[in-house]
Amino acid sequence: MSKIKHVLAIAGSDPSGGAGIQADIKAISANGAYAMAAITALTAQNTRGVRGVQLVAPEFVTAQIDAVFEDIHVDAVKIGMLGSPEITLAVAEALARHHAQCIVLDPVMVAKGGDRLLSEAAIRTLIERLLPLATILTPNLPEAAALLDEPELTDPAAMPALAERLLSLGPSAVLLKGGHLSGAVSPDYLATADGGVWLEAERIPTKNTHGTGCTLSSALAAQLAIGAEPIVAARAAKVYVAGAIAHADSLEVGQGQGPTHHFHALWHAGHAPS
Repeated sequence: MSKIKHVLAIAGSDPSGGAGIQADIKAISANGAYAMAAITALTAQNTRGVRGVQLVAPEFVTAQIDAVFEDIHVDAVKIGMLGSPEITLAVAEALARHHAQCIVLDPVMVAKGGDRLLSEAAIRTLIERLLPLATILTPNLPEAAALLDEPELTDPAAMPALAERLLSLGPSAVLLKGGHLSGAVSPDYLATADGGVWLEAERIPTKNTHGTGCTLSSALAAQLAIGAEPIVAARAAKVYVAGAIAHADSLEVGQGQGPTHHFHALWHAGHAPS
């Protein structure tokens, strides 16, 4: 029997369960890997918005990461909300010291409701210290604009060139997400040193998309941990998230933008607890 792979998620907590560490653990588990977590921030939020953020001390973020790596083999790492330049630097230094592999960096900057989650100084530190460590960077279009300090893209035909500019910042690959665009199809573009490929899925008519970025990047990290090549991992993660969105309305969680259904494949196959 093959050993279960281990994925460490480094991100903030969402008490409503749809995004952040909670979504990471669900998505990693649903994709067949063992999920671990290092918390960077506590948030007071629900499906209607973020009410408050309490950052964890950088040295304690480091302590959490060290504790995991010193005891457990880590096959992949997913990075989400960081919140400050000090935490960003602490994460970068810890991962470099432990020679972490298969790093998926989701540059969480703005919550679904528009709340700012990453400072300008932290963005600079992320670019300088974390992007060169990343196996795959997974920005949406607003995040890509912030990373490159340019206007947000509105034309999907320009996504390959934008992904190439992001690739030049240091990551080994870029999965540029086009979910903010309009149209019947949700287009993502994967750029690597060997070229690029489009990943498309039907756009699901639902408001319940809270945590989709966290979910996609965590699924991607799990797929990389299992041993999938980046293009195969990205395709599998895209299919998984599309299914999670398609079944999101059945959860009926909250009064705002609800979460996706991370365990849609299990529960709808009749494996939910009775």
